[in-house]
Amino acid sequence: MNRTEDRPLTLVDEHAHAWSPKSARSRFRKGLTGPTSGVAAGHTQVNLISVPADWAYDMLLFCQRNPKPCPVLDVTDAGSFTTVLADGADLRTDLPRYRVWRDGELVDEPTDVRAYWRGDLVSFLIGCSFTFEWALAEAGVPIRHIEQGRNVPMYVTGRQCRPAGRLHGPMVVSMRPVPPERLAAAIRETSLLPAVHGSPVHCGDPAGLGIGDLDRPDFGDPVAAEPDDIPVFWACGVTPQAAVMASRPPFAITHAPGQMFLTDARDEQYRVA
Repeated sequence: MNRTEDRPLTLVDEHAHAWSPKSARSRFRKGLTGPTSGVAAGHTQVNLISVPADWAYDMLLFCQRNPKPCPVLDVTDAGSFTTVLADGADLRTDLPRYRVWRDGELVDEPTDVRAYWRGDLVSFLIGCSFTFEWALAEAGVPIRHIEQGRNVPMYVTGRQCRPAGRLHGPMVVSMRPVPPERLAAAIRETSLLPAVHGSPVHCGDPAGLGIGDLDRPDFGDPVAAEPDDIPVFWACGVTPQAAVMASRPPFAITHAPGQMFLTDARDEQYRVA
C-alpha cells in the first residue's frame, strides 16, 4: 500500500462532541488535526474526493455502480470549493487533513490544499460511517475506537468494485468490534442509514473479505476487542482512494482517512425510517 504511515491522532478536546459543525470547521481551518469520530455529534460527516473534470464522469459512474462504499451526498461544479451541505464552508481548508495524489502516488498530506487547488476540480462528498455511530451508541452498541481514543481501523479487501470507465479498485471497509448480544441492533440501526453506507457487508471471520490480520489495518489504528466481540465490517468511503491508487489518475485530492468534513446536515435527514 503506497501511503505514509497513519498516525494515531486524537482530538484531545473532551468537549468536541458538543461543537457545532461550524465551530469544528473553524478549528480545523486553524490547524487542528485528528480523527473526527464523535465530533459535532448529530451532524453528518462526509468523505471528500476531488478529481479533474475529465475524470468526473468516471468517478460519478464508479460511485453509482458501487453505492455501498460510495454513497454520494453532493457533487460540486468544476472549480467550486463550496457545498450546499455546509453554508460558508471551504472544502480547501475546513478538513483536519488532506491527501494529495499525482498519478496514483501520495505526494503530500497538508492541512490546507489551497496551494494545490485547480479550476477544473470536481468534488464528490460521500457518506461516512461516522454518521451512524450516534445510532449505534443509542442502541447500546459500544464504539471501541472512540472508547480507546483511536482512529477507526480500515482495511483493503479482496472484493473488487465494479469498474467504471478508467476507474477500478478494491472495496475498503471499516471495522467495529460488536458484542454478540448487540449484533442485531448494529445491523438494524445502520441499515436504516443507507446514505452513509448502511448495513454491514460482512460479520465474523475477516478472511471472508481477504483480510489477513485485524491488528494491521491499511488505514487508521488497530482497536482492541473484548473476548466475545464479533468483528463487523462496513463499506468505507476510503474506497475511492483505493481506486486512485489502482487507476492512477493524473491528480486527485482526498481527505486523510478518518479525518472527515463536518456538514451542517443532521444525521436524522438520512434515516429512512
